[in-house]
Amino acid sequence: MRTPAGKDCPHYYADFHRGHSRQECRLLLYDRVSLPWRPSDCERCPVPDILHANASRDLRLELSIRPVFIGLGRRLEVKAFCDRHAIPLEDPYVGCPRCNAERPGLEAFLNALEDSDDQDRPA
Repeated sequence: MRTPAGKDCPHYYADFHRGHSRQECRLLLYDRVSLPWRPSDCERCPVPDILHANASRDLRLELSIRPVFIGLGRRLEVKAFCDRHAIPLEDPYVGCPRCNAERPGLEAFLNALEDSDDQDRPA
């Protein structure tokens, strides 16, 4: 569904049909210590970009909204996990290193990308 920020996110839900006015982020439904979600949080949320970069079926994301410096701001924290290997992920944009190692040809593709980046940089 399209978020208030204009990005597509499968975790955003809105219902304005027949007088309803309901908006929610379903990643936060199970986090009891998080601040309440606001539609303006979608502007800074990295989840749609992560899901666009990594389409793994085994990717599990957790989102928390934390106060910043005496409640004057809000920080969105995303934690990523691989359900298949039960490990936390350092970079959710890249995905699970074990899953990536199991894919034949992926290493050659990543090396080709690095080589093209090196050639594009000025000396």
